[in-house]
Amino acid sequence: MKSAVETLDPTKVKLTVEVEYDELKPSIEHAYKHIAEQVNIPGFRKGKVPPRVIDQRVGWGAVIEHAVNDGLSGFYRQAASEESLRPLGQPEVEVTEIPAKAGEGQLVFTAEVEVRPEITLPALDSLSITVEPAEVTDEDVTERLDALRERFGTLVGVDRPAAEGDFVVLDLKAEIDGEEVDSVSGVSYQIGSGNMLEGLDEALTGLSADETTTFTAPLAGGEHAGEEATVTVTATSVKQRDLPEADDDFAQLASEFDTLEELNADLREQVASIKTSNQAVAARDELLKALNDAVEIPVPSGVVEAEVHRHLESEGRLEDETHRAEVTVEATDAIRNQILLDTLAEQLEIKVAQNELLEYLVSASRQYGMDPNQFIQSLDQGGQIPAMVGEVARSKSLAVALRQIEVKDTAGNVVDLTEFIGSDDEDAAADESVEDVAAEPVEEALVDDSAETAAEAPVEDDEKDATKA
Repeated sequence: MKSAVETLDPTKVKLTVEVEYDELKPSIEHAYKHIAEQVNIPGFRKGKVPPRVIDQRVGWGAVIEHAVNDGLSGFYRQAASEESLRPLGQPEVEVTEIPAKAGEGQLVFTAEVEVRPEITLPALDSLSITVEPAEVTDEDVTERLDALRERFGTLVGVDRPAAEGDFVVLDLKAEIDGEEVDSVSGVSYQIGSGNMLEGLDEALTGLSADETTTFTAPLAGGEHAGEEATVTVTATSVKQRDLPEADDDFAQLASEFDTLEELNADLREQVASIKTSNQAVAARDELLKALNDAVEIPVPSGVVEAEVHRHLESEGRLEDETHRAEVTVEATDAIRNQILLDTLAEQLEIKVAQNELLEYLVSASRQYGMDPNQFIQSLDQGGQIPAMVGEVARSKSLAVALRQIEVKDTAGNVVDLTEFIGSDDEDAAADESVEDVAAEPVEEALVDDSAETAAEAPVEDDEKDATKA
């Protein structure tokens, strides 16, 4: 098989492939066998019709068409691999020549396809990453303690106008052009949470029990989502949350500690851990931004359009041009980042270990509320395991890249992110890479291990509920 590549633009190539008759022969033999099983010809049993009879009764055209359809995708993949192409979308294929009769001729086709563009990344050690300090203040500890006290607080009715932070039990009715389109009754809402209607916080503030007010706002959901409505809201009761005293008794009630001092020390450690984790996230985001700023990345328009169409079609919003513009920007950014991180992973020669892939898949299965075994089996059946390996590799590439960059906080202190980004020594000591176990059945290499992992780390009932929410 011969192939040649013509670059049409930075993100699109034209691949020309010539397949000799001998290479096409297995597909032709398969075509004869398949047609023989389908046709009824007097004097021959199904599946036993000779090729020469099929040529006479059915025609060479049907045979070669079946053979080309059967073998084309394989020849395309082989040629793309031999030419080291990195396709990002589906090819537009045109067959320009086929064997005119059995025994001679060749198959020639062209495939125009969008590919990952070649980009040159800057030297990692030339980049500078700065993050906020992880210093824990007394205010941080007090804020976390107050949040814990709120969990053990009680709601008490008050005879005064509602203020921010109060809980109001309300009845609400929305009308458009005088027609009621929605209503709720007996709903408890905390002023300031902002999770219902725009303008509701302002309308409720200053409202006492059994008082009513009216305001206009766009509806947040339902058939009339986004439409301006006249909203009538009545506060049936106003309650405030009374917090327990922060003392040793509360520490014993809310934790495993005997004193408030011990509880505060633990809360300080929690805050420190969260802030350090936030530093790692911020460093990753800053690195991604720095790389994007340092290189111009052409994005294949066809890949973007396909992703936008898929997204809008899933939402039933193909005609929503405003939303299309928003999704186009998001899809373009996502594909640009994918190109960048795939290049980075290739440059750093990232390998994904089996345990890393397994950990990612088990975590993803929990997000979807699925059993890890079933989730992995469904991905394998859909041919999605390689895509998952790609996701892990992209994420890992940022972590490995950060090992080559000195990260400092705004105070000039060097930040140690080893806990979150690992080390080269840890990678060297990791289990077999995915490539090393590629020959193993997925159920044996991944699914059985996932069952063991799930058994070692069971999800508590409240964690399951939180995941689903």
